[in-house]
Amino acid sequence: MNIPAACRNRPGRSVHGGIRIVAALASVVLLASCTARDVPAPHPSPTASATAEVTATPEASTFTFGTAADPRTLDPALANDTESYRVTQQVLQGLVGVDPLTSEPTALLAESWEEKDDGRTYAFTLREDVVFQDGEPFDAEAVCANFDRWYTLPAGARSGTASLPFKDVFRAFSDQPEVSLYSGCTATGKYSVDLKLTSRITGLISALAAPAFAISSPAALEAGAADELSESREGVEISRYGQAPVGTGPFELASWQPGTVELSFFDGYWGERGEIDRVVFTTIPSPDSRARALTAGRIDGYDFVSVDSAVDLARNGLQFLQRDPYSVLYLGLNEDFPGVDNVLFREAVAHAIDKDSLIDGRFLNGTKPARQFIPEKLGVSGERVEDYGYDLDLAKDLLTRSGYDGRPLPFYYPRNVSRAYLPSPEKAYAELSRQLTEAGFTIKPVPVEWSDGYAATVQQSGDRAFHLLGWSGSYDDPDNFVGALFGSYSDEFGYDDPQLVSKINRARGLPDGEDRSDAYADISAQIAARIPAVPLAFPISALAMSARVSTYPVSPVMNEVFNRIDLADVEPRPTPSG
Repeated sequence: MNIPAACRNRPGRSVHGGIRIVAALASVVLLASCTARDVPAPHPSPTASATAEVTATPEASTFTFGTAADPRTLDPALANDTESYRVTQQVLQGLVGVDPLTSEPTALLAESWEEKDDGRTYAFTLREDVVFQDGEPFDAEAVCANFDRWYTLPAGARSGTASLPFKDVFRAFSDQPEVSLYSGCTATGKYSVDLKLTSRITGLISALAAPAFAISSPAALEAGAADELSESREGVEISRYGQAPVGTGPFELASWQPGTVELSFFDGYWGERGEIDRVVFTTIPSPDSRARALTAGRIDGYDFVSVDSAVDLARNGLQFLQRDPYSVLYLGLNEDFPGVDNVLFREAVAHAIDKDSLIDGRFLNGTKPARQFIPEKLGVSGERVEDYGYDLDLAKDLLTRSGYDGRPLPFYYPRNVSRAYLPSPEKAYAELSRQLTEAGFTIKPVPVEWSDGYAATVQQSGDRAFHLLGWSGSYDDPDNFVGALFGSYSDEFGYDDPQLVSKINRARGLPDGEDRSDAYADISAQIAARIPAVPLAFPISALAMSARVSTYPVSPVMNEVFNRIDLADVEPRPTPSG
């Protein structure tokens, strides 16, 4: 879908009227609709009144948002999925925030910071007017308690996820002290902290703006046995704290039931109150059902607009908010599967894929084919990256030369979910499967419900050749992409490349500038040459909003906190004094 530049929303800007899709958007390609169920009314919480149910005329200060999946945990340190972070960033905050216009790091719980010792120490000065939602004080001791908790996370707490953001940034936990870049956290005063590293992490401040580094109440962590995954929720192991997080954000958890999360405004919040008193997240896996719920007035907004839904949104005059692309879709290759370890086989895969055909009609216009895993926004040149153009004859020849014997190749793909990098996974799989089959691969489809732990399934060892997945950036640095995906050995790709890991470790410590950009360009070239996965697209993602939303804080890294929403029919509320 083409959105005129003058109509693209910028964070903090009014979206009322000016960003509405108009019915004349004939460039949207209509495809056969996915089978979709209508959205049920969300379950009211035990404390909610009888009028809390979502209706066509929402309560004036309630904002109801349709999500694509349930959160897996509300402990951000143990999360790695969009829907968990979407909730936790309303409840918890980190030392560093994100500028809504540039996505650059900005002050949040830390008022300022200073780099010392050639990047091996960061001195933070903290806000002094903050309390946690349980009444406990926010101070230097609380900050260090969180950093030390992340560093010492036991292996049992890290189970169920291929990698956690702390490891992506700091390389290792306390059980590998010789590898970890974390050296310690010291409270140098009641509201001052020194964070010490074993060597420079150039993107550290940007990384600390990611939702995984939000600060929890130490008292609540202890009371909820945060590091003990003693509970089970929808098949996911979770701690008691992961079901009842406590932070310093504008909203606190009111209830979490299957299909519904409800938040209420925290009266002790130190920042701007905003207009929203109550937030309801209701899970609607199908994008078509989310669109119908918005059109009917049952929700106020939703994420991951699909091509199929866009025309109906246009006809109903609803608002369309586009994010700058900051995610990558890829086809993962598992080199532990027989034959996939042959580079000729992987080259055959790369040449068999027609990325333009994959994108056409399945992604919003503006989505671009990807040659590398680092988005254009980060300014890393792709000139040295091998461009495996679509060439069916070459793909067939390479496949024959690889010795492929026609054995079935299990291809895993998710069902009933939308992601920023993959709004309609079933359709993307169908096209990729068609293309690979045409080149001579024998594809065995393996659909897995997203809610059944699809991401964890394909990120661990298993009997698969291919899988469809992607990565959404959460902070402004190339290491957030290649470091997270390829900075250490992972069972997802079965790809062991110590030289590449060494290059990534070196690049993350280089000062910003030409040398660092060149180092990441070299990393991209090496990944492309060895093909542990095929980057497919940098998708455009978009939200849709009702007319009652006049301002929504759109962010490429999804740093979208709902106290910054303005509703057209609500008078601003004063910020409480004291």
